[in-house]
Parts: sequence; C-alpha cells; structure tokens
Amino acid sequence: MSSESGAAVPSHRPDALTRIYGVLRHPRATFTAGLAAPAWVGLLTVLTVITATTRIALFETEIGRTALVDEWERTAIAFGQEVDDSRYEELKALSAHGFAYGLSTAVLSGPVLVLAVAAGVFVMFGRAHRERASFAQVCAIATLASVPLALRQVVGAITSYASESTANAMSIGTWFSALDEASPLARFVGALDLFVIWWVVVLAIGVGVLYRRNARPLALTFLGAYAGLALLLAATMAVLGPSA
Repeated sequence: MSSESGAAVPSHRPDALTRIYGVLRHPRATFTAGLAAPAWVGLLTVLTVITATTRIALFETEIGRTALVDEWERTAIAFGQEVDDSRYEELKALSAHGFAYGLSTAVLSGPVLVLAVAAGVFVMFGRAHRERASFAQVCAIATLASVPLALRQVVGAITSYASESTANAMSIGTWFSALDEASPLARFVGALDLFVIWWVVVLAIGVGVLYRRNARPLALTFLGAYAGLALLLAATMAVLGPSA
C-alpha cells in the first residue's frame, strides 16, 4: 500500500515509536496508515506517559520548583494580579506538589486536548462531507498530530532545567528580545510557539487526508485561528497587566 505522496505505508499495524517517527518524517503517509487501522488509545497513552514523566522529573527538582514559582509569578503579574510576600510563599508551597502538577498538566495537554480537538473536527467537518469519518478515525488523526506537542514537553523540560527557568524557549518572542516585555507586540509574539505552529500544520495535514481536502488552506485557516487566540491573549494582558 502507498500514500498519495508516494511514500510507502506499512500494511501491518506499526508500534507507537514507529508512528511517532512517521509523524516527524512522513506525516501524510503516517496519517493514511493510521486511518486504515485507527488504533489511537495506545499511542495517546505512550505520549501522555512521556509528557508526564518529563514534567514530573523537572518539577520534582529544586530547580524545577523554583522555575515553576517564577512562572506563576510572571503569569499573575501579566494579568494584573499582585504577588506580595504572602502570595509568593503560597506559590512556593504549591510548587512542592510537583508530581500532581506535572501529571495533571500532562493529562490536560494530552488526552483532554486530543479529545477536545477531535470533537471539534468531527463536528465542524463531519457535517460538510457525505462520507463521514468515524470518531475513532478523527481521534487517530488528533492523536498522531499531537506528537509535536509531546516533543515540545520533552524539549521544554530539558531547556527549563538547563536555564533554570520555565520561560518558553520555543516562543517566537525569543527572537525579539529587544522589545519591551510589557508591550502588546512583545506579548503577541511571546504567545506564539514554534512547536504549536508545527502541531497546527500537522493537524491540518491529517484533517486534509481524512476529509480529502487540500492541507494548505486548512493550515492557513488553523494558523489564523491560533494567531487570533494569541492576539486575544496579548490584548487581555495589555488591558489587565502593567502598562508598557
């Protein structure tokens, strides 16, 4: 069996590592194979375990807990909340629960996000196509597309430990360090993440394969929605947070 791109698609059901590698190297062929055998629970479990392990490993260290407190403090200030000494001590106490925090955020960024995206795609695109895809197929697409997000967590844990900060090293904002951090433009570019952009593009490829649509306009639409959310977030921080 072969995909439309000409890449070979294995006839047997590949293991999780093979599918992860396939998404990174040949996403279209991997999506095509995934639709033929839409088994997604196992892969989603593997990705969630990888994400949870890396986050828990980071936040169970003193460096990770300190970086986490700094992240919470920056976020609170960005949204106009005051962080006095008492509040800071509360954040330090919360950071001691690194295992629970790492596990819960891994579940939110893994199974919860995948199912939410799958439900959204199923509703939005299913109505417009006579040959409706099954929800299992949509979940398979959403799970495969989430590989870049899991990789983001691994890279983020490594860079956070090395830099002793949870500041997003994958943010486009790092390219514009000369900007005032409190300016709306800095907040906007800071909200854009290279790995999330990668995920959006891969998701568009998967949806295109599933519903036999051109991936390019889908990717532009998805990227526009992502940029809109980043703009909304930046505007909210500009209104609530400290002025530039």
